[in-house]
Amino acid sequence: MSSIDIVHAHALAAPAARQAIEEVAAKLADRFGLQSTWRGDVLDFSGSGVDGAIELQPSAVRVTAKLGFLLSAMKGMVESEIQRVLKEKLG
Repeated sequence: MSSIDIVHAHALAAPAARQAIEEVAAKLADRFGLQSTWRGDVLDFSGSGVDGAIELQPSAVRVTAKLGFLLSAMKGMVESEIQRVLKEKLG
């Protein structure tokens, strides 16, 4: 099982950052079929072969995930897609 740990800086106010995280989650849901729910400032997500969280911090977001066997083989592509969407939505 592989894991992902990405920290992405942002300069958004908390409400705007939260909205951006929801947009990130929507893109990831479309791409990877993920379901998500908020737990305080953490958006937990899960789907077929992946469980993780997006943590909203004051000046960054942290994405952590554990990938199942099939997605482990595509770890680089998954990380690249997450980083691309974070940059698109958070700057």
